[in-house]
Amino acid sequence: MPARDQAGGPLAAPVRWLALARGWRRLGVAILAGALGALAMPPFGLLPALAVSLTLAVWLMDGAAAGRAGLARTLMPCFLVGWAWGFGYLTAGLWWLGSAFLVEADEFAWALPLGVVGLPAVLALFYGAGFAAARLLWSRNAGRIAALAVGIAAAEWLRGHLFTGFPWNTLGMALGQDLWLMQAASFVGLYGLTLLAVLICAAPATLATGAHPRARYGPTAAAAITLAALALWGAERVPPGHSAPVAGVRLRLVQPNLPQDAKFRPENREDIVDRYVELSQRPPEAGAPAPTHVIWPESAFPFLIQRDPASLAKVGAGLPPGARLVTGAARAEEPLPGERLRFFNAIMTIEAPGRISDTYDKVHLVPFGEYLPGPLDAALRALGLRQFVSVPGGFSAGSRAGQRILTVPGLPPAAATICYEAIFPGAIVPAGQAGAAEPAPGLILNVTNDTWFGDTPGPRQHFAQARLRAVEEGLPLVRDANTGISAVVDAYGRVTASLPLGREDVLDADLPAPVPGRTLYARLGDIPFALMLAGALLCALAAWRRA
Repeated sequence: MPARDQAGGPLAAPVRWLALARGWRRLGVAILAGALGALAMPPFGLLPALAVSLTLAVWLMDGAAAGRAGLARTLMPCFLVGWAWGFGYLTAGLWWLGSAFLVEADEFAWALPLGVVGLPAVLALFYGAGFAAARLLWSRNAGRIAALAVGIAAAEWLRGHLFTGFPWNTLGMALGQDLWLMQAASFVGLYGLTLLAVLICAAPATLATGAHPRARYGPTAAAAITLAALALWGAERVPPGHSAPVAGVRLRLVQPNLPQDAKFRPENREDIVDRYVELSQRPPEAGAPAPTHVIWPESAFPFLIQRDPASLAKVGAGLPPGARLVTGAARAEEPLPGERLRFFNAIMTIEAPGRISDTYDKVHLVPFGEYLPGPLDAALRALGLRQFVSVPGGFSAGSRAGQRILTVPGLPPAAATICYEAIFPGAIVPAGQAGAAEPAPGLILNVTNDTWFGDTPGPRQHFAQARLRAVEEGLPLVRDANTGISAVVDAYGRVTASLPLGREDVLDADLPAPVPGRTLYARLGDIPFALMLAGALLCALAAWRRA
């Protein structure tokens, strides 16, 4: 679609310049455009930044797809535009990953470029493939917006599923931060929001179309109307006032703000346990009920508390009267003959006088953080390398194929998630939950340790993604983080109580009730997204045939 056929008005000159850009100039603009789009992610939430970013991406694609070389000769230029855009977007949005390499800098600092630049370079291949797929249906009209939306949405779905998946900062989060706009996730989930975000934010590219005013302004007007309709529907869905609390439940979230340094070592176990107990025993505010359940974060101890009867007894004795403890903790399992000791990143329920009544083992582990991927394990260990978490051989994944319900006396059944398990849409509630033997969950419980990433956008992005799971599933979220952000979120995504990043404190709060019934997304998963994707594909195909 040559710019001379499309560009008009005051945008003619910049669009023509972008369309004529070649080589490193084109790729450089694509990288900068992608980096600008990262400003739409938490903690900034600037949706117009994504609109500018995707509009530039469309105009760059116009140039890459133009000419008389034919489809086959333009696929690679379009792929490179997509890769460069994705590289800029991911690098600007995930730079904070480098903080983890500096916690034990003597051992991991050398690998910092692999996390800050290498990971975005690899993940950007998904965007390259998405842009190349969009080229197959690229046209000279508004249909190219639908083509790009299909390519990016499909690529992001694949990014969230292939090779264990990494759906961090999926473009749908641009709509998934605002209370009203995020309500659409209860129907279409994160990937449906992604498709909508691209359709809405890329629509202004048609303002440079030098055709009939309806073709030039119509898509942008339709995008604005769609955005307003989503906001109005979301405002109508969110009920006024506070969500009703679950009777007989008073939560205490403990945020110890423990550093991930030399102080967090097994030899300091007594000080660490004492700190947790002291925070847990703080008297509630005047007139407030005593806590019935105390929550401690992921990996609360730098030792195996299940094998330390003295510490376990101290924890049980230190709980508020009648309260039960839910805590993250590493767990070891006796090996079969000839096998090594297996370690699990777990959640445990502990009751006085120190009895462990139920556990959940993390299923979705962090590659290179908690384990080394199988094909690379032996080779990397031969070089003296290990995963970030200092556990011999790394953690083992939980035995179940999906998440499972954690049973905590006095609480509704809890859908347990540890750390970044909360970023995976559709994986919160056990697969096939409808009609399953396990009871339907009444809350999402997320314990995490974001200490690795300091005071950066990382912990804020993590919290925003966990918050969206509450809307998708129609369940309240209880999130306890070592350094923050700890919070209770109701089933509509409203934060009812929270502690900021970097503070040592406790948070006492009621547990909000779930939404009545199950959300459409909880019942159907990504089926609505698939139908939306098919509809957008048909629109792009129809426009391509008319071009």
